[in-house]
Amino acid sequence: MASEGLARALAAVLGGQGLSVHSCDSAPAEEPPAPVRLRKNVCYVVLAVFLNEQDEVLLIQEAKKECRGSWYLPAGRMEPGETIVEALQREVKEEAGLHCEPLTLLSVEERGPSWIRFVFLAQATGGILKTPKEADAESLQAGWYPRTSLPTPLRAQDILHLVELAAQYRQQARHPLILPQELPCSLVCQRLVATFTSVQTVWVLVGTVGMPHLPITACGFTPMEQRGGIKMAILRLLQECLTLHHLAVETKGLLGLQHLGKDHADGICLNVLVTVAFRNPGMQREPPKVRGENFFWWKVMEEDLQSQLLQRLRESSVIPVNR
Repeated sequence: MASEGLARALAAVLGGQGLSVHSCDSAPAEEPPAPVRLRKNVCYVVLAVFLNEQDEVLLIQEAKKECRGSWYLPAGRMEPGETIVEALQREVKEEAGLHCEPLTLLSVEERGPSWIRFVFLAQATGGILKTPKEADAESLQAGWYPRTSLPTPLRAQDILHLVELAAQYRQQARHPLILPQELPCSLVCQRLVATFTSVQTVWVLVGTVGMPHLPITACGFTPMEQRGGIKMAILRLLQECLTLHHLAVETKGLLGLQHLGKDHADGICLNVLVTVAFRNPGMQREPPKVRGENFFWWKVMEEDLQSQLLQRLRESSVIPVNR
């Protein structure tokens, strides 16, 4: 039965779905997890990339004093009580005058768990493009510009990579369409699909406290975890059950994420694909030994799940996480 439950959970996560977060398997020892609150200890930013059939990009002209007149993609901070998609739609309407629907997450960017930006590929579904006559505190105007000839000055060069990422995705999608799942979470945390592979066989690390489950690690807000980024929470959990000095650990990217934003549930859970391998594989065909009784390696026997995992790993079919 435990294996069936794990298979269902893994299938849901691979399908971009979310799962309830009841507790964490790892948390910073010096800082017990506390609920996060927008505008208090976390800041989430949304950003949208629009590409039309003429290969033009939607840009807005900034109205803020420090960057007035420069151009940027529609973006802004989330407000308390919003879902991620609601925040995206509000920002696009305020800055560009358009209604929109997100198609997929393209990228997640972080500066530690206290600042996270969600980058979407989106499409316009209505509204009227903002003109200079409608200039206000949100923006001066919006317009469509050829992807290879954007207006200047840009507020920042970081959008060039995001525009190219969107163009590449439209040409050849590296990962399935993935949107945030609306499920409550009180912490900034990560659910790990930590894998070990050998000769077309895959093992997944499983937590044993309570029912067997995909392990969850809470992100800390100590200066060290802020500097190291959200990968620090992954390494902390793995260090608690594995001897890491002879292992190579790689965070491949996101399989999905969940957030609600209602009822003060400002936390977020990122479903992360991680690989664990021996630095010197040699004849090693089994996963590394687990210390203690809180975790074990589960051998994935279902052929469909195994092939899905191997494909996602082989093709890096995940949402990139950048710092």
